[in-house]
Amino acid sequence: MKETNSEVAHPSFSEAFRFWLKLGFISFGGPTGQIAIMQTELVEKKRWISQARFLHALNYCMLLPGPEAQQLATYIGWLLHKTWGGVVAGAFFVIPSIFILWGLSFVYAAYGNLPWIAAIFYGLKPAVMGIVAVAVIRIGRKALKNEVMWTIAAIAFGAIYFLKVPFPLIILGAGLTGLLGGYFWKSKFNVVTGHGKAGNNSVLDDETESPAHTQPLLSRALKITAVWLTLWLVPVIAIGLWLGWSHTLFQEGVFFSKAAVVTFGGAYAVLPYVTQQALSHYGWLQPGQMMDGLGLAETTPGPLIMVLQFVGFMGGWQHPQGLSPLLAATIGALLTTWVTFTPCFLWIFLGGPYIEKLRGNVRLTAVLSAITAAVVGVVLNLAVWFALNALFPNHRDLDWFALVLSLVALLGMLKWKWDVIPVIVGSGLLGLLYKIALP
Repeated sequence: MKETNSEVAHPSFSEAFRFWLKLGFISFGGPTGQIAIMQTELVEKKRWISQARFLHALNYCMLLPGPEAQQLATYIGWLLHKTWGGVVAGAFFVIPSIFILWGLSFVYAAYGNLPWIAAIFYGLKPAVMGIVAVAVIRIGRKALKNEVMWTIAAIAFGAIYFLKVPFPLIILGAGLTGLLGGYFWKSKFNVVTGHGKAGNNSVLDDETESPAHTQPLLSRALKITAVWLTLWLVPVIAIGLWLGWSHTLFQEGVFFSKAAVVTFGGAYAVLPYVTQQALSHYGWLQPGQMMDGLGLAETTPGPLIMVLQFVGFMGGWQHPQGLSPLLAATIGALLTTWVTFTPCFLWIFLGGPYIEKLRGNVRLTAVLSAITAAVVGVVLNLAVWFALNALFPNHRDLDWFALVLSLVALLGMLKWKWDVIPVIVGSGLLGLLYKIALP
């Protein structure tokens, strides 16, 4: 017997807390993998949010600076359980990776790279590729309802993959296309809406009014701005007062605060800028260390932008300026992470109420439909990039082990509904065993 909407119980805070904690440990694969996991868990399995509302939130997060997957988790947590729900969802998205990456950074700084870490990640890569492919298929089925949406997705993919057009320009172009399409061709552009049981059999379904706590209020907006700006900036100022305005740790706090405001397009878009500044201007890193840090960040769960924590760690380790290297590195890592992610809560809690108020607006729906189609193309671009790196390591011969593992993961999740956790854990163990077995 199928469940009705009344049988989909609103999750308790403790139930949601357990899920967000679990997500923090399994969110491998960068933004595409993490969005894929939330799509599977929150939309399809738990049905805490409908597909249309999920895409509505995702499109807003795509427009913001910072890691869109972490912001999407924050947004959904906020919808479900108010501010503390958003704080828990967003914080636990990164907390596990903070400790894991700190440990890996220490091992790297003190002892160099360890082969077993690379072996586990070798198995994770093809599994994540399968997870991303599942996301492309599932979101594509919902968003690409006609030839116009398919065309937008194809143009977005070609623009970012072949022409290297910046991600924000692609989203802006898609939004303008949707705005015009909503005027002149409504039937083709008004597609990101929830119709039928699939859209109205969720805790946060398509027809339910937005919760009372999401209503926009000027007094609440001013309070949110004051609180989160204070939380963001006070630690940086405190470091400056304690260690001096020219100290490495204060410079890291200022630099990564600025980076948090301009990191549109995800980690890969900002890495060239951060690398150039960290290497050439500040001298925090030595040549080659950024790529090593990127490898460590990819090995851990959480947003790929966590590589910035590695930069903060190494900057403190190599330039302690009166502190012990480990203390300076730890403070640098924590401060960098703090100023990278704290602004994300400000963007969500400040803008979320206004985005919720616009939900259901016909013209906005046309814009979001076009943006969602473009996002499918962008996600496909990242899936292809991931596939090329996983299947053709060092751009040489095809890796048959990675190909087989990715196909098994893809078929298992699509056909047999495998859960993400055993896929990730099993793939990491298989990668480790395979590398041990090699002569």
